[in-house]
Amino acid sequence: MLAATMGRRPHVLIIPFPAQGHVTPLMKFAYQISDHGIKVTFVNSDFIHEKLVAALPDEDEARSRIGLASIPDGLGPGEDRKDPLKSTDSILRVMPGHLKELIEKVNNSNDDEKITCVIADTTVGWALEVAEKMGIERVAFCPCGPGTLALVFDIPRLIEAGHQQIALGCPSDLTVQEILFRLALQCIPAKNLSNWLLCNSVYELDSSACDLIPNILPIGPLLASNHLGHYTGNFWPEDSTCIGWLDKQPAGSVIYVAFGSLAILSQNQFNELALGIELVGRPFLWVVRSDFTNGSAAEYPDGFIERVAEHGKIVSWAPQEKVLAHPSVAYQFHNQSYICDKWKVGLGLNPDENGFISRHEIKKKIEMLVSDDGIKANAREVEGNG
Repeated sequence: MLAATMGRRPHVLIIPFPAQGHVTPLMKFAYQISDHGIKVTFVNSDFIHEKLVAALPDEDEARSRIGLASIPDGLGPGEDRKDPLKSTDSILRVMPGHLKELIEKVNNSNDDEKITCVIADTTVGWALEVAEKMGIERVAFCPCGPGTLALVFDIPRLIEAGHQQIALGCPSDLTVQEILFRLALQCIPAKNLSNWLLCNSVYELDSSACDLIPNILPIGPLLASNHLGHYTGNFWPEDSTCIGWLDKQPAGSVIYVAFGSLAILSQNQFNELALGIELVGRPFLWVVRSDFTNGSAAEYPDGFIERVAEHGKIVSWAPQEKVLAHPSVAYQFHNQSYICDKWKVGLGLNPDENGFISRHEIKKKIEMLVSDDGIKANAREVEGNG
């Protein structure tokens, strides 16, 4: 696919969507590509690039094996990137032109290392459009499973058929719906303009969705464990002290609580989550980012830290794959649709009439999870397929 042309070393430019869950799998893929002697340039927005460089270990191979580059996202240093509409508008308006300039600069600097292929996240379809106009080979990469992608690819047909109300499984907030729909539309070039379409999954887990996209190629799972010692694109330094703490816990006893890099809770919902975890009374590992509550540091309920000190561990960021692979970890909160409805290895949390999830609901569902033999059996089956 990426064979050298007329003796030149292949040069791949990789560009993810500027979010943790998109950067990490593409960084792992970058290592796999570089293992085959292919030159890799990994492009982020200036803002994300600074985070990656700050978290990058001094001696990591990424500094020598993968070229890290950046382009402006159109927002100033002090502007709010947590305003998703503003960020999305700015990215679409500014980044395509800067990507084109970067490619031209690279190609004009060395004839032997011209960019021969662009690998773009499916949600940055504009990058595929830039590559297509410049006559460069194109690969679209979906960082997750193909289920959502299958729906997104079908949106134009659904609209033509008169289905104006398309449920994307997103919150009722109209602003959030607009953002998700814009991102969905950005995936369309992945179907129409890419020479290859890849996804971070395995066919055995996602066969029904893969069958809806005939040309998709599952290449996952892309795991950090396959690249031990390599930096995998974290925005925050990992707190590895939690692994030593897990080593001291009984097998299958720890509840792992993590909400990714984007989720924001109100202070009231954060308090309820903390108290729900406490009510369970089991060992827990909880990842609490510095901006987890309304974009700022969380304030714990009075006395919470002291009461859970003997059986709880709280970190700002965890080495997630090592945590999930640890024998002490029992269950985690994760993406709901596949886990609850398809694989049947989890339970959803039901909010009250005000959209609030109570501590008692949290306690109830955790206790159901850890005691349900059917869910445990399903989890073992999914683990075997993955």
